[in-house]
Amino acid sequence: MSDRTALRPETIAVSAGRPPRTPDAPTSTPVTFASAFVAGGEIEYARYGNPSWTALEDALGALEGGTCLSFASGMAAVSAVLSLVPHGGAVVVPRHAYQGTLALLDTEAGSGRFEVRRVDIVDPDAVEAAIPGAALVWLESPTNPALEIADIARLAAAARAAGVLSVVDSTFASPLLQRPLELGADLVVHSATKLIAGHSDVVLGAVVAGDDALADRIRQHRSLHGAIPGPMEAFLTLRGLRTLSVRLERAQSNARELARRLADAPGVVEVRDPGFGTVLGIVLADAAAADRVVDRVQLWIPATSLGGVESTLERRRRWATEAPTIPEGLIRLSVGIEHIEDLADDLLGALR
Repeated sequence: MSDRTALRPETIAVSAGRPPRTPDAPTSTPVTFASAFVAGGEIEYARYGNPSWTALEDALGALEGGTCLSFASGMAAVSAVLSLVPHGGAVVVPRHAYQGTLALLDTEAGSGRFEVRRVDIVDPDAVEAAIPGAALVWLESPTNPALEIADIARLAAAARAAGVLSVVDSTFASPLLQRPLELGADLVVHSATKLIAGHSDVVLGAVVAGDDALADRIRQHRSLHGAIPGPMEAFLTLRGLRTLSVRLERAQSNARELARRLADAPGVVEVRDPGFGTVLGIVLADAAAADRVVDRVQLWIPATSLGGVESTLERRRRWATEAPTIPEGLIRLSVGIEHIEDLADDLLGALR
């Protein structure tokens, strides 16, 4: 099938970004370690492009339905999108979101670069009321670490009607569970470090733009600011993308079963489950109770990242910069692909 639009996302994740089918060609794009390229082509210099990036960007762009630009990190991708906001412009952002994004916005607001309008993302009326006069609406769904769900289609439509750009950080969902461009958003951001790469061995970010003009502006920012991914990181991220579907299937199954069992677990005040994806939250009575669970587990790994094949957990308010509206006893669980009984035995044992 040559028409990629007829392929299902799971197939695109495996088939896109492959080199041409010529005899004795490799089936995967090799890593290209080069700082300069022979003149006369489209790249010229390594800050402007690399075949290893191109393969990854072709695949992610095909999955999201737009033009993908890869970056040295998720925060580099966030910075590139925020560069679209004019000086003095307002950014509407969820009160609960990735700490790095909020910290960058607060820093820029402190210098007078931006105005930041924080909103409760689960109150679409309040979000819509904050949009007029803004330059950018930043959505995150599910939110980190509160696991709230935004009405992307409604809010993107409201932004478009007001002439405001909208972007969705879709890291927790991945392109296999959520495609914001199809829901009307202008841009998508991924920390590909997480689910897309999937093995906790890569730092890489990506922006996917819904039109060429936006893509050109993001590309220019990357070229001028130099936040480019390494070729090895791009290669590893694409290799991780190839298995995203099967990893996601197993991890989601584990997450839903854990959510069911945790509902009646001792000491659990609340289970936060967005209903899809691989991240859960449990709220215990207080910080001390949550810290005891984190200290007691043997299989789960205490770590701040997420989306890998291994299961990790973290009390989020251990970070001084976490939002004060996040409960002290909230433990974020990133569910991996281990056997469900082993994961449940370890976590429920620690809770007991």
